[in-house]
Amino acid sequence: MFSLLKTMAKFKIRGKKQLSGEFIVSGAKNAALKMLPACVMIPGKTTIHNVPKIVDISKMIEIIKSLGAKVEYLDHSVIIDSTGVNSFTPDENYVKKLRGSVVIMGPLLSLFGKVTFSEPGGCLIGVRPIDTHLAAFRSLDIKVKIDKDNGKYYLSASGSYRRGDKTVVLEEMSVTATENVIMASVLRPGKTRIEIAACEPEIVDLANFLNKAGAKISGAGTNTITISGVKSLKPVEYTIMPDRIEAGTIAIAAAVTGGQVTIKNIIPSHLSLVLNKFKATHLDYQLKMHNKFYGDLIINQKRQLVATNTDTRPYPGFPTDLQSQYTVLMTQAKGRSRIFETLFSARFDYVKWLVEMGAKIDIESPHLIDITGPINLKGDEIDASDIRGGAALVIAALAAKGETIVDNIEYIDRGYENIDLRLKKLGAEIERIS
Repeated sequence: MFSLLKTMAKFKIRGKKQLSGEFIVSGAKNAALKMLPACVMIPGKTTIHNVPKIVDISKMIEIIKSLGAKVEYLDHSVIIDSTGVNSFTPDENYVKKLRGSVVIMGPLLSLFGKVTFSEPGGCLIGVRPIDTHLAAFRSLDIKVKIDKDNGKYYLSASGSYRRGDKTVVLEEMSVTATENVIMASVLRPGKTRIEIAACEPEIVDLANFLNKAGAKISGAGTNTITISGVKSLKPVEYTIMPDRIEAGTIAIAAAVTGGQVTIKNIIPSHLSLVLNKFKATHLDYQLKMHNKFYGDLIINQKRQLVATNTDTRPYPGFPTDLQSQYTVLMTQAKGRSRIFETLFSARFDYVKWLVEMGAKIDIESPHLIDITGPINLKGDEIDASDIRGGAALVIAALAAKGETIVDNIEYIDRGYENIDLRLKKLGAEIERIS
């Protein structure tokens, strides 16, 4: 088992070092964080491979253990024995530290028909209420009681939850709400139809995992998903897909340092729009396909980058989780670019640190920034405040002249496995210091 928190640490980075070599992408964080709680519905031992060793995974494991499951972590495989799961109240100490903990609600509703849940925590990227989840559960005839004073939610199934067909129309294309409804419906008799469902590849991976365990889910990856309830699930082994966000992060890091990096074993179709943006901005890359789905992404930056606008959208649109990294790319691009963040209200918190480093960025609104480049970034002392913004600051430090100290790197550890050691293997001058 790995350390739960690498607290009170910083990254010391000396920039202007070209990256070169091979980078093997981790398993998808946002798929693993849903499959692990899904295992509480599966009696016996289920093994999930290619699980990233990150802080958010360790928190989710603690949540699952608090419900009575036994968990082993061997290298990058997690073995979960849910035979002893006997609680529908996950440990609030971990729930309050992990926004993604909200997805434990669906499996517990499917298994017990009730759940007691605390207000989830997470990154500081804007207001992210769970209203969409609660409205969806109400569509399944789940009664919701909210104790605002104590930050508690009490959900319980009415008699009609366990019978008949249901249709859930989501209030927005929320990834976690889509996944929560899928998992809440797996063991529910009758058919459940989800409309305005999110389409992210991580949802497809979750559905494939559950189907292998005996669920009957169709339409994952489209805006309409149908779940036909089954009586029980069976233990399986499953390998998580590669992390498209980590792949995009490293591609941008390689480009801004002018290096040649081969990012191994990705699924390029998951990055279709991102690769189109790379092409438009003159980011030099090649794809070397191994088969119909998997391939290597080779970055070998030679040309001057060109400014291009982008706006974040639900998949297959440009991912909000690559917005901050793309902003750093645009600081090195010639011309003026505008980035429109459509999903979160406080995702530009990192921008003030890029400005401290010399970037020319105007914040026109909480959702719109204007960037002029290229600019020579300079080293500074800066702070991460969320996973992806923290990754962007690391990329900026790699591109900057001089030394940069990145503080609050526990945020980065939440989403990237040993990113300092893996960047060091590519030639980065980066050190973790107390």
